[in-house]
Amino acid sequence: MAKPATNRPSPRVVQLRKGATVEMVRLTCPDAKQAMRIAESYGTAVVDSDGIRDLHERLIIETADSLSDGLGERAMQIHLQRIVGAFVGSAHGAGQFYSRAVTEARDATAKAANDSRDEDLDGPVGYDSAAQRKREFAADMGVQAHALRMAAEGAVAAYSQVVGEAWRPFDRPVDNPGQALDRKAAEAQLAALG
Repeated sequence: MAKPATNRPSPRVVQLRKGATVEMVRLTCPDAKQAMRIAESYGTAVVDSDGIRDLHERLIIETADSLSDGLGERAMQIHLQRIVGAFVGSAHGAGQFYSRAVTEARDATAKAANDSRDEDLDGPVGYDSAAQRKREFAADMGVQAHALRMAAEGAVAAYSQVVGEAWRPFDRPVDNPGQALDRKAAEAQLAALG
């Protein structure tokens, strides 16, 4: 015999939009050693990695100190959560952009190595090839991504000092306004049925 149907409300499943983590930044952005190799190979600026990290750590700590009289403990945590999240998100975005630039540079370089492709030959005398320009662009993006990684790491370290716990990204619920609208429409239709 079958069990009678019950009208139990189904549990609500809330999707979360995952924020970028420091680990994601470390996977996509060059570290100090790689940034130095890029700078030496391409003649770009040598970034003061430790200086950037320390400056951003002090910046967040000094910001928290100046706000400490006006913000409660929980408000300070929320405020710093957002600020540090912005640094980490920016670094992660730069790291992803750098990864795409490296892929494009590798593809262009591989195509240029094929002697039977006229469109990938070097440009006129005095101009770089398209592959060379893509490699140089990727190098610039690598140095920038590294600098933003250092800023993010400094902000994360400061968060730990001020709040007393490790920073974690805030996973916010995915906005789905259509679902709420559908639910309201269904309720209105059922109400009309009596």
